[in-house]
Amino acid sequence: MDTLIHKANILTEALPYIQQLSGKTVVIKYGGNAMISDDISRTIMQDITLLKYVGVNPIVVHGGGPEITKMLEALNIPSKFYKGLRITTKEAMEVVQMVLTGKINKDIVSQLNSLGGKAIGLCGKDANLIEVEPMEPIDGVDLGYVGKIKNINCKVLEILARDEYIPVIAPIGVGPDGQSYNINADTVAGEVAAALKAEKLIFLTDVDGIRRDPQDPESIISVITVEEVYDLIDKGIITGGMIPKVKGCIKSIEQGVKRTHIVNGTIPHPILLEIFTDKGIGTMVTR
Repeated sequence: MDTLIHKANILTEALPYIQQLSGKTVVIKYGGNAMISDDISRTIMQDITLLKYVGVNPIVVHGGGPEITKMLEALNIPSKFYKGLRITTKEAMEVVQMVLTGKINKDIVSQLNSLGGKAIGLCGKDANLIEVEPMEPIDGVDLGYVGKIKNINCKVLEILARDEYIPVIAPIGVGPDGQSYNINADTVAGEVAAALKAEKLIFLTDVDGIRRDPQDPESIISVITVEEVYDLIDKGIITGGMIPKVKGCIKSIEQGVKRTHIVNGTIPHPILLEIFTDKGIGTMVTR
Protein backbone atom coordinates (compact mmCIF):
# COMPACT_ATOMS: atom_id res chain seq x y z
CA MET A 1 0.00 0.00 0.00
CA ASP A 2 2.86 2.43 0.85
CA THR A 3 4.30 1.89 -2.62
CA LEU A 4 0.96 2.65 -4.25
CA ILE A 5 0.52 5.81 -2.17
CA HIS A 6 4.04 6.91 -3.12
CA LYS A 7 3.17 6.47 -6.79
CA ALA A 8 -0.01 8.50 -6.32
CA ASN A 9 1.99 11.28 -4.64
CA ILE A 10 4.37 11.37 -7.60
CA LEU A 11 1.46 11.77 -10.00
CA THR A 12 -0.07 14.59 -7.97
CA GLU A 13 3.30 16.35 -7.80
CA ALA A 14 3.46 16.20 -11.61
CA LEU A 15 -0.09 17.52 -12.12
CA PRO A 16 0.59 21.30 -11.94
CA TYR A 17 3.54 20.95 -14.29
CA ILE A 18 1.45 18.96 -16.77
CA GLN A 19 -1.25 21.64 -16.61
CA GLN A 20 1.31 24.40 -17.15
CA LEU A 21 2.85 22.69 -20.19
CA SER A 22 -0.34 21.43 -21.83
CA GLY A 23 -0.52 22.72 -25.41
CA LYS A 24 3.00 24.17 -25.16
CA THR A 25 6.05 23.29 -27.26
CA VAL A 26 9.08 21.64 -25.64
CA VAL A 27 12.24 21.20 -27.73
CA ILE A 28 14.45 18.31 -26.64
CA LYS A 29 18.04 17.97 -27.81
CA TYR A 30 19.00 14.29 -27.58
CA GLY A 31 22.79 14.19 -27.69
CA GLY A 32 25.07 11.53 -29.07
CA ASN A 33 26.73 11.15 -25.67
CA ALA A 34 23.31 10.40 -24.12
CA MET A 35 22.73 7.51 -26.55
CA ILE A 36 25.17 5.09 -24.96
CA SER A 37 22.62 2.69 -23.41
CA ASP A 38 19.69 1.07 -25.17
CA ASP A 39 17.83 0.72 -21.85
CA ILE A 40 18.23 4.42 -20.99
CA SER A 41 17.35 5.43 -24.56
CA ARG A 42 14.09 3.54 -24.23
CA THR A 43 13.16 5.48 -21.06
CA ILE A 44 13.88 8.75 -22.91
CA MET A 45 11.62 7.66 -25.77
CA GLN A 46 8.97 6.77 -23.19
CA ASP A 47 9.29 10.25 -21.65
CA ILE A 48 8.86 11.92 -25.05
CA THR A 49 5.88 9.75 -25.96
CA LEU A 50 4.25 10.45 -22.59
CA LEU A 51 4.68 14.21 -23.11
CA LYS A 52 2.67 13.94 -26.31
CA TYR A 53 -0.05 11.89 -24.66
CA VAL A 54 -0.53 14.43 -21.82
CA GLY A 55 -0.94 17.31 -24.26
CA VAL A 56 2.62 18.67 -24.59
CA ASN A 57 4.11 19.18 -28.08
CA PRO A 58 7.63 17.71 -28.04
CA ILE A 59 10.09 18.36 -30.88
CA VAL A 60 13.28 16.29 -30.89
CA VAL A 61 16.61 17.48 -32.29
CA HIS A 62 19.26 14.77 -32.19
CA GLY A 63 23.01 14.61 -32.51
CA GLY A 64 25.17 11.60 -33.15
CA GLY A 65 28.80 12.62 -32.80
CA PRO A 66 30.10 9.30 -31.40
CA GLU A 67 28.46 7.27 -34.19
CA ILE A 68 29.77 9.68 -36.83
CA THR A 69 33.29 9.40 -35.42
CA LYS A 70 33.00 5.60 -35.34
CA MET A 71 31.94 5.46 -38.99
CA LEU A 72 34.65 7.90 -40.07
CA GLU A 73 37.25 5.77 -38.29
CA ALA A 74 35.96 2.67 -40.08
CA LEU A 75 36.44 4.51 -43.40
CA ASN A 76 39.88 5.85 -42.38
CA ILE A 77 38.65 9.45 -42.49
CA PRO A 78 40.20 11.54 -39.66
CA SER A 79 37.98 13.40 -37.18
CA LYS A 80 39.08 16.90 -36.20
CA PHE A 81 37.40 19.44 -33.92
CA TYR A 82 37.86 23.09 -33.08
CA LYS A 83 36.14 24.70 -30.09
CA GLY A 84 33.63 21.86 -29.86
CA LEU A 85 32.72 21.96 -33.58
CA ARG A 86 33.55 19.20 -36.07
CA ILE A 87 35.74 20.24 -39.00
CA THR A 88 33.74 18.73 -41.87
CA THR A 89 35.43 18.03 -45.20
CA LYS A 90 33.38 17.18 -48.31
CA GLU A 91 34.29 13.51 -47.81
CA ALA A 92 33.26 13.63 -44.15
CA MET A 93 30.02 15.49 -44.99
CA GLU A 94 28.73 12.53 -46.96
CA VAL A 95 29.30 10.26 -43.96
CA VAL A 96 27.77 12.77 -41.51
CA GLN A 97 24.59 13.00 -43.59
CA MET A 98 24.38 9.23 -44.03
CA VAL A 99 24.75 8.50 -40.30
CA LEU A 100 22.49 11.29 -39.04
CA THR A 101 19.62 11.10 -41.52
CA GLY A 102 19.85 7.50 -42.69
CA LYS A 103 20.52 5.72 -39.43
CA ILE A 104 20.13 7.68 -36.19
CA ASN A 105 17.10 9.71 -37.26
CA LYS A 106 15.19 6.66 -38.43
CA ASP A 107 16.17 4.65 -35.36
CA ILE A 108 14.69 7.34 -33.08
CA VAL A 109 11.54 7.58 -35.19
CA SER A 110 11.13 3.81 -35.07
CA GLN A 111 11.56 3.71 -31.27
CA LEU A 112 8.96 6.44 -30.71
CA ASN A 113 6.49 4.80 -33.08
CA SER A 114 6.92 1.42 -31.38
CA LEU A 115 5.78 3.08 -28.12
CA GLY A 116 2.62 4.45 -29.68
CA GLY A 117 3.91 7.84 -30.81
CA LYS A 118 3.60 9.17 -34.35
CA ALA A 119 7.09 10.43 -35.08
CA ILE A 120 8.22 11.88 -38.40
CA GLY A 121 11.90 12.14 -39.31
CA LEU A 122 13.17 15.37 -40.87
CA CYS A 123 16.41 17.10 -41.70
CA GLY A 124 17.09 20.68 -42.73
CA LYS A 125 16.71 19.81 -46.40
CA ASP A 126 13.05 18.82 -45.99
CA ALA A 127 10.89 21.81 -47.02
CA ASN A 128 14.01 23.95 -46.52
CA LEU A 129 13.51 23.44 -42.81
CA ILE A 130 16.98 24.76 -41.88
CA GLU A 131 18.50 27.23 -44.32
CA VAL A 132 22.18 27.94 -43.79
CA GLU A 133 25.21 29.68 -45.21
CA PRO A 134 28.81 28.47 -44.85
CA MET A 135 30.22 29.34 -41.46
CA GLU A 136 33.09 31.80 -41.52
CA PRO A 137 36.48 30.58 -40.24
CA ILE A 138 36.94 30.73 -36.46
CA ASP A 139 40.31 32.14 -35.42
CA GLY A 140 41.46 31.48 -38.97
CA VAL A 141 40.38 27.81 -38.84
CA ASP A 142 38.18 26.75 -41.78
CA LEU A 143 35.48 24.36 -40.52
CA GLY A 144 34.62 23.15 -44.04
CA TYR A 145 31.01 22.16 -44.70
CA VAL A 146 29.66 23.55 -41.45
CA GLY A 147 26.57 25.73 -41.69
CA LYS A 148 25.52 28.94 -39.98
CA ILE A 149 21.74 29.03 -39.61
CA LYS A 150 19.96 31.81 -41.51
CA ASN A 151 16.34 30.69 -41.18
CA ILE A 152 14.12 28.04 -39.60
CA ASN A 153 10.93 27.17 -41.48
CA CYS A 154 8.61 27.21 -38.46
CA LYS A 155 5.45 26.47 -40.44
CA VAL A 156 6.20 22.82 -41.17
CA LEU A 157 7.13 22.18 -37.52
CA GLU A 158 4.05 23.97 -36.19
CA ILE A 159 1.74 21.99 -38.48
CA LEU A 160 3.22 18.68 -37.36
CA ALA A 161 3.66 19.43 -33.64
CA ARG A 162 0.20 20.93 -33.15
CA ASP A 163 -1.28 17.83 -34.73
CA GLU A 164 -0.60 14.33 -33.44
CA TYR A 165 2.98 14.07 -34.70
CA ILE A 166 6.40 14.25 -33.06
CA PRO A 167 8.98 15.89 -35.39
CA VAL A 168 12.47 14.39 -35.10
CA ILE A 169 15.14 16.62 -36.67
CA ALA A 170 18.62 15.64 -37.88
CA PRO A 171 21.05 18.62 -37.78
CA ILE A 172 21.74 18.86 -41.50
CA GLY A 173 21.19 22.25 -43.15
CA VAL A 174 20.73 23.25 -46.77
CA GLY A 175 22.73 25.98 -48.48
CA PRO A 176 21.51 28.32 -51.24
CA ASP A 177 22.88 25.91 -53.86
CA GLY A 178 21.25 22.83 -52.29
CA GLN A 179 24.51 21.70 -50.72
CA SER A 180 24.26 19.86 -47.38
CA TYR A 181 25.96 21.37 -44.35
CA ASN A 182 26.74 19.91 -40.96
CA ILE A 183 25.38 21.93 -38.02
CA ASN A 184 26.07 21.51 -34.33
CA ALA A 185 22.93 19.86 -32.93
CA ASP A 186 22.97 22.05 -29.82
CA THR A 187 22.87 25.12 -32.05
CA VAL A 188 19.98 23.67 -34.08
CA ALA A 189 18.00 22.93 -30.92
CA GLY A 190 18.51 26.47 -29.66
CA GLU A 191 17.52 28.05 -32.97
CA VAL A 192 14.43 25.83 -33.35
CA ALA A 193 13.30 26.60 -29.80
CA ALA A 194 13.88 30.32 -30.38
CA ALA A 195 12.04 30.35 -33.72
CA LEU A 196 9.04 28.56 -32.19
CA LYS A 197 9.22 30.54 -28.92
CA ALA A 198 9.04 27.19 -27.14
CA GLU A 199 8.05 26.96 -23.51
CA LYS A 200 11.13 24.90 -22.72
CA LEU A 201 14.39 23.77 -24.31
CA ILE A 202 16.02 20.68 -22.78
CA PHE A 203 19.56 19.50 -23.56
CA LEU A 204 20.11 15.83 -22.73
CA THR A 205 23.82 15.18 -22.44
CA ASP A 206 26.27 13.03 -20.43
CA VAL A 207 26.87 15.47 -17.56
CA ASP A 208 24.65 16.42 -14.62
CA GLY A 209 24.54 20.11 -15.56
CA ILE A 210 26.74 23.18 -15.15
CA ARG A 211 29.27 22.98 -12.31
CA ARG A 212 30.88 25.86 -10.45
CA ASP A 213 33.96 23.65 -10.15
CA PRO A 214 34.47 21.32 -13.14
CA GLN A 215 36.35 18.88 -10.89
CA ASP A 216 33.67 18.73 -8.19
CA PRO A 217 30.62 16.63 -9.13
CA GLU A 218 28.76 18.05 -6.10
CA SER A 219 28.99 21.66 -7.39
CA ILE A 220 26.04 21.40 -9.81
CA ILE A 221 24.18 24.70 -10.18
CA SER A 222 20.40 24.14 -10.04
CA VAL A 223 19.44 27.56 -11.43
CA ILE A 224 21.72 30.02 -13.22
CA THR A 225 21.14 33.30 -15.02
CA VAL A 226 22.40 34.27 -18.47
CA GLU A 227 24.77 36.82 -16.90
CA GLU A 228 26.27 34.15 -14.63
CA VAL A 229 26.76 31.82 -17.62
CA TYR A 230 28.80 34.48 -19.46
CA ASP A 231 30.88 34.96 -16.32
CA LEU A 232 31.69 31.23 -16.11
CA ILE A 233 32.66 31.20 -19.81
CA ASP A 234 34.99 34.18 -19.27
CA LYS A 235 36.58 32.42 -16.30
CA GLY A 236 37.18 29.26 -18.36
CA ILE A 237 34.89 27.15 -16.18
CA ILE A 238 32.47 26.43 -19.06
CA THR A 239 34.55 25.12 -21.97
CA GLY A 240 34.56 22.79 -24.98
CA GLY A 241 31.36 21.04 -25.97
CA MET A 242 29.40 22.72 -23.16
CA ILE A 243 29.79 26.12 -24.86
CA PRO A 244 27.38 25.41 -27.79
CA LYS A 245 24.85 24.10 -25.25
CA VAL A 246 24.89 27.17 -23.01
CA LYS A 247 24.96 29.50 -26.02
CA GLY A 248 21.92 27.65 -27.37
CA CYS A 249 20.26 28.24 -24.00
CA ILE A 250 21.12 31.95 -24.06
CA LYS A 251 20.04 32.49 -27.68
CA SER A 252 16.70 30.82 -27.12
CA ILE A 253 16.03 32.76 -23.89
CA GLU A 254 16.88 36.06 -25.59
CA GLN A 255 14.34 35.22 -28.30
CA GLY A 256 11.45 34.25 -26.09
CA VAL A 257 11.98 30.74 -24.69
CA LYS A 258 11.01 30.85 -21.02
CA ARG A 259 13.20 28.13 -19.51
CA THR A 260 16.14 26.05 -20.72
CA HIS A 261 17.60 22.99 -19.05
CA ILE A 262 20.85 21.01 -19.21
CA VAL A 263 20.16 17.51 -17.93
CA ASN A 264 22.03 14.22 -17.60
CA GLY A 265 20.45 11.98 -20.23
CA THR A 266 22.32 8.87 -19.09
CA ILE A 267 19.94 8.23 -16.18
CA PRO A 268 16.44 6.73 -16.55
CA HIS A 269 13.55 9.09 -17.35
CA PRO A 270 15.60 12.33 -17.25
CA ILE A 271 12.90 14.47 -18.92
CA LEU A 272 10.14 13.53 -16.50
CA LEU A 273 12.47 13.95 -13.51
CA GLU A 274 13.50 17.43 -14.63
CA ILE A 275 10.20 19.00 -15.67
CA PHE A 276 7.55 17.09 -13.69
CA THR A 277 9.16 17.16 -10.22
CA ASP A 278 9.64 20.00 -7.74
CA LYS A 279 13.44 19.73 -7.45
CA GLY A 280 14.54 18.65 -10.95
CA ILE A 281 17.89 16.99 -11.59
CA GLY A 282 19.96 19.33 -13.81
CA THR A 283 20.70 23.03 -14.39
CA MET A 284 17.96 25.45 -15.42
CA VAL A 285 19.10 28.59 -17.25
CA THR A 286 16.86 31.63 -16.88
CA ARG A 287 16.87 35.24 -17.96
